[in-house]
Amino acid sequence: MADWAPVLVGVVLFILLSPGLLFQLPGHTRPLEFGNFKTNGKAIAVHTLIFFGIFTVLIVAVGVHIYTD
Repeated sequence: MADWAPVLVGVVLFILLSPGLLFQLPGHTRPLEFGNFKTNGKAIAVHTLIFFGIFTVLIVAVGVHIYTD
């Protein structure tokens, strides 16, 4: 049986936390911008840390597992 939780959680978080898609933290002109489809280096670094934190909590601490046959 394969555990698909890391793959699915990673893909969903990657889509949701792409800088500029839903929100961008920090933005170009404001600390938080929504749906501007632009990005910068600081936003990429912040979103990477957020992704790593949420991914680690879900996979390691909570122990999410999705098994398939």
